Amino acid sequence: MDAELIARFCQLQQPATWLPPLPQVRQLQALVRRLDALIEMRVAEENRLSSGISVDAVRYSLEEHIAYLIKEIKHTELLIRGHISNHPDLKQHSDLLDSIPGIASTTAARLLAEITDFKQYKSARQVAAYAGLVPRERRSGSSVRGRTCLSKIGNARLRKALYFPAMTALRSSGFFQQWASGMRERGKSKMAVIGAAMRKLIHLAYGVLKTGKPFDPQWMTKTV
Repeated sequence: MDAELIARFCQLQQPATWLPPLPQVRQLQALVRRLDALIEMRVAEENRLSSGISVDAVRYSLEEHIAYLIKEIKHTELLIRGHISNHPDLKQHSDLLDSIPGIASTTAARLLAEITDFKQYKSARQVAAYAGLVPRERRSGSSVRGRTCLSKIGNARLRKALYFPAMTALRSSGFFQQWASGMRERGKSKMAVIGAAMRKLIHLAYGVLKTGKPFDPQWMTKTV
């Protein structure tokens, strides 16, 4: 029954043929995901160490493993930077993303690894939907409504990659501070503002990659 439903959908909607990512993008994705895994392991081991280990052998093992993970993290970061530098298209896209407040080279690599082809999206909203960053209204029946929240139906890696950059942009970018002040005046909560900033970042990322031009606060206020 599932196969028949899928076949009918394809017959009626005729979706575009899926194409695998380019080899350099697949390699970047593998490196970025390995980096994330190493960071998660380091945090887990640091948490174990800080919990109060009384056995010297166990504490020594944790310290040795953390030192190894830190070394591997630095090595993987070098591999990612080298890989991007060796591919002009990735380097160009990374530089464009790096021009956006809050997005540095590491976040740019994560965006390029998870959104493997920005050209397949017709709008910034489609990219935001892929990341699960579009607003969703919660309601019960026809009268009881809750606060609007993020849909979170999408790529969780993208949402995770944009959380701290959004906070950095809100803290240090005049463009984001001015933009967020209007939301706060309308009574938006702190988390709602952060979620909106994450969505703004993905919109800006789509804009600079589509136009091939670096971030311009004056231009973006008119187009996003």
